[in-house]
Amino acid sequence: MQIKNVAFALLLVSIGCFAQEDTTETKKNYGKIFGGFESTSAYYLDDKTLGDFTLNDRFRSNNYLNLNYEYKQFSAGLQVEGYEPNALLNYNPKYKGTKIATYYAAYKNKYIEATLGYFYEQFGSGLLLRTWEDRQLGINNSLRGARVVIKPSDNLIFKALYGQQRSGFDVSEGKIFGFDADVSLSAMLGAENFDYSFGLSYVGRNEPTTLLNPAFDETTNAFSGRFNLGYNTFYFSTEYNYKAKDVVLKNNTLTNDFVKEGSAILVNFGYTQKSLGIDVSLRRIENFSILSERLPETVDIENTSLNYNDMILNYTPALTKQHHSNLANIYVFQAQNRVSYDATDIMKAGETGGQIDVFYSFKKGTKLGGKYGTKVALNLASWYNLPGSYSFYPSNYEVEFFGVGKKYFSDYNFELKKKLSEKLHGGFTYINQYYNKRWLEGSQSNKPVKTNIFATEMTYSLSDKQSIRVEGEHLWTKEDKKNWAGATVEYSLNQNLSFYVWDIYNYGNDDAKKQIHYYNTGGAYRFKATRIALNYGRQRGGLVCVGGVCRFVPESTGFTLSLNTSF
Repeated sequence: MQIKNVAFALLLVSIGCFAQEDTTETKKNYGKIFGGFESTSAYYLDDKTLGDFTLNDRFRSNNYLNLNYEYKQFSAGLQVEGYEPNALLNYNPKYKGTKIATYYAAYKNKYIEATLGYFYEQFGSGLLLRTWEDRQLGINNSLRGARVVIKPSDNLIFKALYGQQRSGFDVSEGKIFGFDADVSLSAMLGAENFDYSFGLSYVGRNEPTTLLNPAFDETTNAFSGRFNLGYNTFYFSTEYNYKAKDVVLKNNTLTNDFVKEGSAILVNFGYTQKSLGIDVSLRRIENFSILSERLPETVDIENTSLNYNDMILNYTPALTKQHHSNLANIYVFQAQNRVSYDATDIMKAGETGGQIDVFYSFKKGTKLGGKYGTKVALNLASWYNLPGSYSFYPSNYEVEFFGVGKKYFSDYNFELKKKLSEKLHGGFTYINQYYNKRWLEGSQSNKPVKTNIFATEMTYSLSDKQSIRVEGEHLWTKEDKKNWAGATVEYSLNQNLSFYVWDIYNYGNDDAKKQIHYYNTGGAYRFKATRIALNYGRQRGGLVCVGGVCRFVPESTGFTLSLNTSF
């Protein structure tokens, strides 16, 4: 750690050196320093309605300082992270204190790229391997090791890597190695209207086990093949992934009695032109969670490291529409890529389903387009358990490839957007959702939650720089917490300064004490590459999702200050 601290100090000193202005007539190229700083701090308050804050440290702060140095074809960098005196609520408990979290050194030219240290990578769609960082979700699952990318030509890309996955400020016990090849044939064949490519991937994880006479290999091998085809306005792509036999977790334990293969297939096709777009995504996943350690760490009586998206190698986002409506994000679907035996009547092996998106623009001057045109969008998504036979004890399953099992979730929605005048824009959204709370959350109620949501918004431009946006929304349901209502007002004073206030109200709750207003108000100021935001309000307990990946947050009340700058 002393070496890392010395390196960090030298890098800070270099900032001052390189920032000095060269007074000589011929400026020397010393390279460049760039990076950014992000900080989110919260002060949690007691709340007569939600209850007092009972945890340690009312003030909590997440901080990230990223520094990079680039000289010609060489680059190096590091990221310092500080969680003081503790991380924000429900972040991975491994994030505590201030340390150098990641570092790297790299060389890159036209034909080769080599990296030592921490790095991010994605093979294909990410179903086999994707490492990335999302600070809002508390995810940084980068690999520490070595990565090489070779590009013999513009049509060939080969990748090889070896490393251990980041977990908190440490790395996993499992050793990860992989290879990926991407080949573009359209340019090689001189096809003008066709776009054709294919790829092959391999990922291995080596981790010794303490089980006697294991029914699986210490090295778990996983393979993937994919191809993409485009012709004029049509496109089609598919990817198949296979994972060799490995232990299946039950009650967070390893056993030779439950060992299965895994697979995942993704199909995407569509058509797009100027006024019409159609996109279809279909996916079937069976036992395809790839972890850098077989056994997730037990954090407390209720949580394992999986609940914090820790030591997950592959990327499985929910293929549903990502709504901006507050009420549409109360019942959110998370992809079901693992085998889960929660109860004798809740046995899951994965998921199957898909979504369809249709976009259409009515031209200006037509009856439905009007003076300024009209845009409509339709999205239909449904997800199910895999059909087949399941046994709780002894644990086993045999599933069918085609067909659907128990319904998890559906989201059918329609959106209309229209410019009403030179200064006024409007929009309307209708959403119908089905949420199987027992199968997705383990709820005691067997009744699925069925919702209807209406939302409408208007944006009025007061001037070239000033605008005001108003949104109203309502959720109807006879189940769970019953009806909700919500409203939002946003005011942009100029391109740099904006304010907002919003509230969602669970007025239909059968328990009068839980008919709660979850209000929030604040503002943001942006100057060049710096943005500062301050807000106060209540956080509704539930899932916070980014790009189809979620983390759970508890109810809370307080102030939040965030700062984001780059240089």
